[in-house]
Amino acid sequence: MNIEKTMEDYLEAILMIKEKHGYVRSIDVAELLGVTKPSVTYATKKLKDKGYLTSDHAGMLVLTESGMEIANKIYTRHKTLTKFFIQLGVDPETAKEDACKIEHDLSEETFRALCKHAKLEIEE
Repeated sequence: MNIEKTMEDYLEAILMIKEKHGYVRSIDVAELLGVTKPSVTYATKKLKDKGYLTSDHAGMLVLTESGMEIANKIYTRHKTLTKFFIQLGVDPETAKEDACKIEHDLSEETFRALCKHAKLEIEE
C-alpha cells in the first residue's frame, strides 16, 4: 500500500475530526491541516479516485475501509510516538509535532521494536 505522506495526513485528519465531531466537512480538514479549501478539494478528489474516501448524502467526507485502515495506522503511530516522547521528557506540544514528522517514515519493524523496548502498548 504505497500512498504519499500528504495523503496519509489527510486520512489521519479526517479520522481525528470524525472521532471528535462525528462528521467531517472539508472546511474542518482545511482548518486542522492549515491549508486552503481548494487544497482540500484537490486532495479529497485524489483520495476518492484511489478509493480511500467517499462522500455521504449530505456531502460529508467518509473514509472507506481501505482509507480507514491507513488512517488508523497513522493515527495509532502518532498517539503511540507522542506518548513515548512525553515519557522521555519532551514537552507535549513538541512531542506531538515530532511524532507527526516521523510517523510516516518509520518501518513497521522499527515501530514495533521501539514499542517493545519502551514497554509501550500500541495506542489504538
